[in-house]
Amino acid sequence: MESPFKPDVLKGKVALITGGGSGIGLEISTQFGKHGASIAIMGRRKQVLDAAVSALQSLGIHAFGIEGDVRKQDDARRVVESTYKHFGRIDILVNAAAGNFLVSAEDLSPNGFRTVMDIDSVGTFTMCYESLKYLKKGGPGRSSSSGGTILNISATLHYTASWYQIHVSAAKAAVDATTRNLALEWGTDYDIRVNGIAPGPIGDTPGMSKLAPEEVNSNARDYMPLYKLGEKWDIAMSALYLVSDAGKFINGTTIIVDGGLWLSRPRHLPKEAVKKLSRAVEKRSRETPIGVPTSKL
Repeated sequence: MESPFKPDVLKGKVALITGGGSGIGLEISTQFGKHGASIAIMGRRKQVLDAAVSALQSLGIHAFGIEGDVRKQDDARRVVESTYKHFGRIDILVNAAAGNFLVSAEDLSPNGFRTVMDIDSVGTFTMCYESLKYLKKGGPGRSSSSGGTILNISATLHYTASWYQIHVSAAKAAVDATTRNLALEWGTDYDIRVNGIAPGPIGDTPGMSKLAPEEVNSNARDYMPLYKLGEKWDIAMSALYLVSDAGKFINGTTIIVDGGLWLSRPRHLPKEAVKKLSRAVEKRSRETPIGVPTSKL
């Protein structure tokens, strides 16, 4: 699908994207690059990074990959500094690294819970913390008139409750709180905009292959408002909007991109039966005498 944005909307910008070697992170990397940005991607697996960088470079995108684990502060600092040394500036940080798997609460060990918290929430803050120096107005490679942008990839799981996702629900709730608080503090002090995106089910991603494998039969699409899975492109376009000048007055917001799924509930009745039932209930209520209480006073 063709992008609605001008091809140079991010011209001259440098974006550092964690988890940028696969799934949603790679699509964001690709679309940012296609729209003029230079790309640094961070990930733990060298083979995945190398393949992603090759794919980006084949599209004419200036890109390089750096191995690192967002759970390790030394890695975060090294990756941020390497990005600055390579490109001379950092304008955009996208925190897309995440961990997830299906597990019931009683079968989830505290260590498993902690691992997802460390990747999603602590890792997000660590990357923000180490990037502050380069994103704030007047920082290395930046003018004194404007700061950079941070985009945190979240979820909608914690808006209500989700089966077998207590670890990710807790982690993404923390990510959303981090987004709002940094938007307040760093938006005020350093002119850094901090926003988030909460994707719904996105097809052809590692997340979907883990959370909705072929072995699981689901009729979820029967009550999804748009009756389809989202595409990685949908998330990337939302990301483009938020980090470009089109979103220059948006700060502290997490945009839900899920086709309305988080609002959905299974139908209790087929649409065709609603009118008939409603009329029957109304008729019965009118025919039933209403008792008038009498006072004993």
